[in-house]
Amino acid sequence: KMAEELNPVVKFYDPLNLVEAEFWGDSQEATIGFLRHAEIKHGRVAMAAFVGYCVQSNFHWPWAMTLEGDSFPSTDLSPEQQWDVIPEIAKWQILLVIGFLELWGENPTPENPHYMRGGKPGVYPSFDLFRELVHPLPFNLYDPFNLSKNASEEKKKSGLLKEINNGRLAMLGIFGFLSADKIEGSVPLLKGIAIPYDGDVMATFAADRHIF
Repeated sequence: KMAEELNPVVKFYDPLNLVEAEFWGDSQEATIGFLRHAEIKHGRVAMAAFVGYCVQSNFHWPWAMTLEGDSFPSTDLSPEQQWDVIPEIAKWQILLVIGFLELWGENPTPENPHYMRGGKPGVYPSFDLFRELVHPLPFNLYDPFNLSKNASEEKKKSGLLKEINNGRLAMLGIFGFLSADKIEGSVPLLKGIAIPYDGDVMATFAADRHIF
């Protein structure tokens, strides 16, 4: 039913028949929870990446990037080139924060069971335990301003459908940017603004250095 609400034209589309899969020997219900959560998560990351790409391409942060006073990379560089020139320690800081958020998101709570164990896909745990044991934080990552706290179930459902569709569009959008920069002319609409990039977008630290 959700598939039809998300896209009334395509409706349910599962060419790999993943809906009947049992990942890691687990149940179909757990597998579907994993797949739904993965789609929502990747959509959120893609939306952040798309907006970040647009901002980095057009806005230069005015303050210093490092304690030594080094400036942020110029907007004359593409976002991929900007990533290549920032200090390696900065890349590690970003990756470690992402790693922490990823691990924290896998932490079930009595209020929010794991998405493969009956929990709701897309829900991110609050930082209440972190505030109690480690350090105070002003906001939660999920719904930081409590905008959905008192929302009706109908409004929450509508918001989820919009988020999933926007996430799908953002995944296409960010890969459109990357493709246009890497392969000249691959995205005709971006031909006039793409900045050619001869590096490897999947190389985290440099063209010849990968984490995995």
